[in-house]
Amino acid sequence: MQKRLLVLYTGGTIGMDETPDGLAPVPGLLPRLLERFRSPALDFELREYAPLIDSSAITLADMRTLCADIAAEYEHFDGFVVIHGTDTMAYTASMLAFALRGLAKPVVVTGSQLPLVHPRSDGWSNLADAFEAACQDDLHEVALAFDRLLLRGCRARKVDAAAFAGFDSPNAPHLARFGISVDWYREHWRRVTQPFAPVLPDAARRVLPMLLMPGASTALFGRMLHEDDVDAAVLLSYGNGNAPADPALLDAIAAATKRGVPVLNLTQVVRGAVEVGAYAASQPLARAGALPGADMTPEAALAKLTLLGALDLDAEAARAYLTANVAGELTVA
Repeated sequence: MQKRLLVLYTGGTIGMDETPDGLAPVPGLLPRLLERFRSPALDFELREYAPLIDSSAITLADMRTLCADIAAEYEHFDGFVVIHGTDTMAYTASMLAFALRGLAKPVVVTGSQLPLVHPRSDGWSNLADAFEAACQDDLHEVALAFDRLLLRGCRARKVDAAAFAGFDSPNAPHLARFGISVDWYREHWRRVTQPFAPVLPDAARRVLPMLLMPGASTALFGRMLHEDDVDAAVLLSYGNGNAPADPALLDAIAAATKRGVPVLNLTQVVRGAVEVGAYAASQPLARAGALPGADMTPEAALAKLTLLGALDLDAEAARAYLTANVAGELTVA
């Protein structure tokens, strides 16, 4: 039976060509090149957004549009492919994973490190793998196809800007590996447990990122947390979730928590998780009200905190939501 997919093309390296100013997206180029993928087994409708953008310029409003377009067409297609630039691909994949609640169809995000017009482009294989994954009836989640791997969208991270192996999911198993044959790791795939009920991200939501560094002013973060225009914050602490016991920071976290502004504590390390109590240095943050984010990625944390603004949750339910495994984004101990 022929599969019918909706392909949403936002821009990125994959559809770029040389211009007088360097590589830039060229409208109409990628739709022409993609015609080679049509077959008796696969048909697709391609929508090219205007203007096409370099993914470094993507906004929450752009992500909201993607979520809304997939939700609006959900019943009309067997699966979805999102073609996207690599710089922020993991952020968009995470946002889609949380926004498309109850997803029972595949949504696969992909792109490339070299444009399709380049003789050594990785885009052709990434697209082929994305199309094949998007035809799997039992893939009920947002995934990211890149360099012969299929990754959970809300676990993926960009790990290399110079190699074709640009993405990985350091704290989660792969969903598939593409070779001469495909190894589908279905035992790791999520199972839908609720009806499709998408929620759109709040494009005006303000999430404060706080990266701890030796010598950096924790007092500055404290002052920023006191600002009225902060809706939530992500704290990237050390190791297993450790931070200096600076009263300026801890008092600000406590005050933010009291007024309903959640602070999610993540680790800066690529592999590993926040474990409250593993070290004594993790305890002051927890006592101040910072929520342990386990092994969640910063990309997933931004999505989760952004979507929180669109959910009707009281403070206790919001804290439970942020620390729960909602879309496969964290490892349950």
